[in-house]
Amino acid sequence: MAQRAAIGIGLAAAAALALAACQTVPEGPAGAPPPARPVTPTPQPPSAESEAARAYYAQVERTLLAQGLLRGEGGGPDTPFTAEQLAANFMRIALFDELVETGGSYVARQTASELRRWAVPVRIEPVFGATVPAARRMADASTLEAYARRLARVTGHPVRTVPGGGNFPVLFLSEDERRDPGAIMRAYAPAISDTAIRTVATMPRDVFCIVFAISDGRTPDYRQALAVIRAEHPDALRRACIHEEVAQALGLPNDSPAARPSIFNDDEEFGLLTTHDEYLLNILYDPRLKPGMRAAEARPIVEAIARELIGGES
Repeated sequence: MAQRAAIGIGLAAAAALALAACQTVPEGPAGAPPPARPVTPTPQPPSAESEAARAYYAQVERTLLAQGLLRGEGGGPDTPFTAEQLAANFMRIALFDELVETGGSYVARQTASELRRWAVPVRIEPVFGATVPAARRMADASTLEAYARRLARVTGHPVRTVPGGGNFPVLFLSEDERRDPGAIMRAYAPAISDTAIRTVATMPRDVFCIVFAISDGRTPDYRQALAVIRAEHPDALRRACIHEEVAQALGLPNDSPAARPSIFNDDEEFGLLTTHDEYLLNILYDPRLKPGMRAAEARPIVEAIARELIGGES
């Protein structure tokens, strides 16, 4: 419901772009049965357009890695941060939205918001378009499974992968499937908005992946999410999309240029969840914080938790 969209948009050939936002739209009729989900498609050969996209993203990945970006470790001596910095980063990432919906599209506008997180267990369901080979499906499902276990440990909240019936489908779609995504998006998230569908259908090629976290419109609790990841991505971009979009949909909708080491930073220095980001998730799901809190109420609690996690040292 109403819908709040955390939109991870990333990476151009020479530079990187990442956006996050929250949006509210009406949910579908209460109690309405969801539409039947599509049968898992038999793998099909990719189109020429999809092959061209695959070549493009392979070059993008090579460029980013050559620039020292998409780092895979959790940070090190070159990326120190204090408890004060951690708390400030949390306030900016968890309690601000980066995009708002205006005129049927998303517009970049930093907006103070409220704390949001999941109220129900998160069941991540991998969903693959017809051009995704069987071996790739198995690898992506394994990556999601391992990541879900890590997120469950870090947050203390139930997070796992499921083969069907999930409330957080992660769609791996090729260029052909993404250009007309309404049926599959609504099959897995009936409350998804027309704006969200248009956004996916018209994603420019420097937008790598996107996620929408959804509440019922009456509370700040998330109950469903849907992510779309381009099926043409090579390994590092694929993992980066999985890490950022899934973590973002847990309740971290914004980015901050001050956050380091972090995937919640537009510079794309880090491609995988870092130690700093694990602390953000620790704070987000600490029971002392309550969904719906605004910055003034949350700040002293966040600062206290940050000091407990890493102490007050520099």
